[in-house]
Amino acid sequence: MTKTEMTKVLIVEDHPLFSKGLASLIGNMQGYNVVGEAMNLSEAINIENREKPDLVIIDIDLGEENGLDLIPQLKTQNPEIVILVLSMYDERYYSERVLRLGARGYIMKDEAANKVLSAIQTVMSGKVYLSDTERERLMEVMTEENIKGLNDWAISARKLSDRELQIFSCIGKGLGTIEIAAKFNLSTKTIDTHKEHIKQKLHCNTSQELRQLAIEWSSHPDGSPQQAAAREAV
Repeated sequence: MTKTEMTKVLIVEDHPLFSKGLASLIGNMQGYNVVGEAMNLSEAINIENREKPDLVIIDIDLGEENGLDLIPQLKTQNPEIVILVLSMYDERYYSERVLRLGARGYIMKDEAANKVLSAIQTVMSGKVYLSDTERERLMEVMTEENIKGLNDWAISARKLSDRELQIFSCIGKGLGTIEIAAKFNLSTKTIDTHKEHIKQKLHCNTSQELRQLAIEWSSHPDGSPQQAAAREAV
């Protein structure tokens, strides 16, 4: 990209008001141009094919869809595309996950506007963007001796696969096995197997306990559920 070219940005966000506000914020940045706003995965793919954006800013929660599913699709179509995840969910549970999928950064929606702009500039400069707190936490988690000493809900959540985390989120939204199976085009037996794995990883003894934990997770996306913290402390 030459100095005279604009950085083309695609926003993937299912809340129009937030999307418009973010587009306006980015529009005021010198050298940046928002070329599209998508509310779901199919719209995002269509705009990507048409506009060839340099940067895609993705929310995780897209109503019935999950923004995580979009990351590998975009990277497959264009390995050079830069992806920044901007979400309401606590970065402790998702930052490592999105980086592994191919995103270059993660920032939470409650950050100040200047932090969001800084995150955009950071990822477009070829660097990874995470908050200072999350960088330090990941460094600790990556140290084996510290992992042994940690007894934290975030560590338990890290054990879930991407699919397990998606199913866990669906449980928290009140979806039953049949509905979840239809959503991901899987058999009910496969969903039940995933549920059993989730119960083991999150130390839930019953399906009711898992459901309650998932509901608390869904109700408190920006922090650790109290019951989970109590369970991990036992």
